Amino acid sequence: MTRISHLLREIARNLYRNPGTAFSSFLSLTLLFLLFDLFWVAAGTSDVFYRDLLSDIRMEVFLNEEVTDSLVPDMEFRVAQVQGVQAIERVTKEQAREELSRLVGTDLLAGYDTTNPLPRSFILSFAPEYLNSSVMESIEEEVAGLEGVSEVYYGHRWLRKAESARAIILRTGMVLGALILLTALVSSANNIRWMTRARAAGFQQMRLLGAGKLFVAFPFLVEGFLMGGISAAVGWALIYFGRQKIAFSQFEIIVPTTNEIVIFCCATALLGVISGYFGVRKLLK
Repeated sequence: MTRISHLLREIARNLYRNPGTAFSSFLSLTLLFLLFDLFWVAAGTSDVFYRDLLSDIRMEVFLNEEVTDSLVPDMEFRVAQVQGVQAIERVTKEQAREELSRLVGTDLLAGYDTTNPLPRSFILSFAPEYLNSSVMESIEEEVAGLEGVSEVYYGHRWLRKAESARAIILRTGMVLGALILLTALVSSANNIRWMTRARAAGFQQMRLLGAGKLFVAFPFLVEGFLMGGISAAVGWALIYFGRQKIAFSQFEIIVPTTNEIVIFCCATALLGVISGYFGVRKLLK
């Protein structure tokens, strides 16, 4: 009980004698963790937005004119057996003409009622795990090799560019996240170091009276733990407050789950313990 009361008195004394340092440490950590949270939310939101865009990818398979209408169901069956194909839609010459008229606003084939030059085709959709450039290229080669297929088309250039942009964003986010956490560690350690310097003489007397290193350092470790955990929790509280006030019609803001947020706050609290150790270690020599 005596040790607990000593711990509470030391924490209160640090905050009472150094209110500016304590507040600046709390504010800087909150802003740093808030910036990290924003990157995390942006990464999750962009990932869901990216997957929604990929779900719209379709592959159109055009048939040769030599393929008779009686053979189309057999070809449809063979195309549907290609691994990764989730659904297949048949497009007749008449449907192709209607789609062309819808796109251009007029029927360009007026007068060609008996001879429709538009090709028949299949429109393929795929399971999410197959929507990447390497797999799609292999599917394209397999489908194009089937007898009766004249051409295969899908947005392969767009897909490669989207994957490249996503990879760049992911790497950039990881680097920035690491820098933010490192800055938080250094900032917290420096603030605790300033607090220990103001009371260095008192700690040295405690050491001379027989107090152990852990007993002397423990209040600062707990202070770092509380500062890190509370700052991270306040950052997420600001995120949820802003989410209630701001809404986007084009996409939905994706926030991590409660378990992920709790784990993050615990990790930042442990980061605070590490920063507390670095801040007080010179005093323990």
